[in-house]
Amino acid sequence: MSGAARCLPIAAGAALDAAATTGGVDTLWVTIAAMLVFFMQPGFGMVEAGFTRAKNACNILTKNFLDYCIASIMFFLVGYALMFGEGNALAGWSGFCLSGVPEVVPGTHVQKWAFWFFQAAFCGAAATIVAGGMAERMKFHAYLIYTLVISAVVYPVVGHWVWGGGWLSELGFADFAGSTVVHATGGWAAFIGTVLLGPRIGKFVNGKARAIAGHNIPLACLGVFILWFGWFGFNPGSTVAVGDGSALSRVAMNTNLAAAAGALIAMGAVWVGFGKPDLSMTMNGALAGLVAITAGCRYVEPWAALVIGGAAGGIVVAGVAALDRLRIDDPVGAVPVHALNGVWGTLAVGLFGREGLGLATDGLVYGGGLTRLGVQALGAVAVTTFVIVAMGTVFVAIKFTVGLRVGRDEELRGLDIGEHGMESYAGFQVFVTE
Repeated sequence: MSGAARCLPIAAGAALDAAATTGGVDTLWVTIAAMLVFFMQPGFGMVEAGFTRAKNACNILTKNFLDYCIASIMFFLVGYALMFGEGNALAGWSGFCLSGVPEVVPGTHVQKWAFWFFQAAFCGAAATIVAGGMAERMKFHAYLIYTLVISAVVYPVVGHWVWGGGWLSELGFADFAGSTVVHATGGWAAFIGTVLLGPRIGKFVNGKARAIAGHNIPLACLGVFILWFGWFGFNPGSTVAVGDGSALSRVAMNTNLAAAAGALIAMGAVWVGFGKPDLSMTMNGALAGLVAITAGCRYVEPWAALVIGGAAGGIVVAGVAALDRLRIDDPVGAVPVHALNGVWGTLAVGLFGREGLGLATDGLVYGGGLTRLGVQALGAVAVTTFVIVAMGTVFVAIKFTVGLRVGRDEELRGLDIGEHGMESYAGFQVFVTE
């Protein structure tokens, strides 16, 4: 046997070892990123609980808790198949309960179990956005029906269009980590839900919006920092590969810059407009920056991340004011943060995206013309329309069957007692006994 022949098995073995190492490292990274995205769930819970009143804190936390439980099960049974299964341009139709799914996700080195875990955490995040927008007056069992539907059907269908080989993917629509797929989906569901639900008692007096203060701003602030931290799994994890680390690290940097810019611009806008540097608006500015950069975090330069995040901070302040004028009651700012900035972040890819950073074509700023921006706009409009119609139908059906909103007395007393028979902070309720 020649020396060259003897080397062939050695070379083949080395190649197999390298592939196994790459697969192991990438799978580990995606699993860790999934844990970070899971940690966003308590972040959402702390934000929403802090921005609502003490008498409803247990209710909002229970909704966040159940969101993830229901999303996990439904995404295993149905959602993954609709999102990533083989099917047509509208939905997948294979892989229910992960049956028949390849051990390694096509196009990656990642094991299917890790990829499912990562995507299930995304599903839970999309579902839980709605809890804040419809807080303090929605029936608990009605909410469970909603979260089952969005987790099993609505979110996976949108995901298939963009990430599962559906019609938007075929057109070249780009949403790297979910400004549209996750955040706009949850945000527009919150919008139509809160419109149909109506404002809280006392929110609008004589046609003017009245501030209803949250009970624990430090808790909300902790939640924002948890979300910011978890976003380093949400966006960098969407690379689903470590590689040489350049893409992953750039995504993390862009994510951080956009959040910081959003917070500063929101603080400045509310300071100039209302006379005080309001912390709650500053925190929503950071979240808005995170939402907006999620679509383009891999495709843009750091300077563009600052612009995208800064604009998001301004949009969230203007969005909150617009909702008040329209008499739409969104207790935590879910619509301005997730819906409006989900759309903005999606359009921003068409403006600032770079062909050399993973896109097929340059954005408008780099001379790419209107094609990329047009595709991004089409995708944003299509998803917005689908979510509003689909979830509007679900909420109307709930309203006229089991009921959507609690009664007046229960709302005034608080949903913690009425829905759960317990208090978030023992001893605050006064009971008269004979």
